[in-house]
Amino acid sequence: MIGFDLGKKYHIIPVGRVAIDFNPTDYNRPLSESSNFNKYLGGSPANIAVGMARLGSRVGFLARVSDDQFGTFVTGFFQNEGIDTSHIRRCEHGEKLGLTFTEILSPTESSILMYREGVADLQLSTEDVDEAYIADTACLLISGTALCTSPTREASLKALSIAGRLGVPVVFDADYRAYTWKSREEIAIYTSLVAEKADIIMGSREEFDLMETLLGLPGTDEASAAYWLGKKASVCVIKHGKEGSCAYSAEGCYQVKPFPVNALKGFGGGDGYASAFLHGLMTGHSLPDALEMGSASAAMLVASHACSKDMPTEAQLFAFIKEEKEKYGSVITKL
Repeated sequence: MIGFDLGKKYHIIPVGRVAIDFNPTDYNRPLSESSNFNKYLGGSPANIAVGMARLGSRVGFLARVSDDQFGTFVTGFFQNEGIDTSHIRRCEHGEKLGLTFTEILSPTESSILMYREGVADLQLSTEDVDEAYIADTACLLISGTALCTSPTREASLKALSIAGRLGVPVVFDADYRAYTWKSREEIAIYTSLVAEKADIIMGSREEFDLMETLLGLPGTDEASAAYWLGKKASVCVIKHGKEGSCAYSAEGCYQVKPFPVNALKGFGGGDGYASAFLHGLMTGHSLPDALEMGSASAAMLVASHACSKDMPTEAQLFAFIKEEKEKYGSVITKL
């Protein structure tokens, strides 16, 4: 479907959010009553980067981080995972990493409290975007949160433009967060602009609805897929939380059910899904097999405490798939 040049130095370079997650070890209680937390690298693009590196992909990253101990923590974590940090730059004006405090009320009820004002990742500028770096990758991933404000918006659009000119495939992960956006119309303008030039689009039903605010579409998966596949996209993945997801392409359309697991939390699965799905596609797996890999990683992540720290290796992922399919059968159905 998409030609990925895996002879390049990097398989993928994500652009955008690097943050710190604080996940409570006080389970099944509100955040107001939680006292103990574990610290992890967070942010959807950062989690996807770690997930793909764990699976064996060669990964770079374009971002700004804080010039402090937390900035040292996240860059060190990346380096330990084999992720290139040569284009992760420190902020010069005291901006701090975004902080995310999560709440685990129950295995199916979770929430997220984010601190996103004046954060480091939103300081990525056009000067930070190096054409030679993008030329070195088989794929560029742009996150929706990188479009919410300047200067990171312009930096992302510059990276998108360079990728288009160089023929580098683009993945758009809608990754909507309410913080910092000014209006629904602003969200629609910038997310649809990137989606129109993306080869793979991933998002929840809510995120597709936001992206399509000004398009007059009826809000169904079929209508969304038809519209975006009529642009540049070769694959659209529309996620429905615990109900699974649907994937649309010219080669076939599939419904993906979650693998049954004893969930610990209701967040983190989307980043595991994205990393394993993209790794599968880029390494030559069929669309159904790549979707199966994504669903398996998502299940493993919601059953674990962390996101980045608990991303599976390829051996762990395939062992999980084998064991689960022996118990429950396939999770992929052709539409």
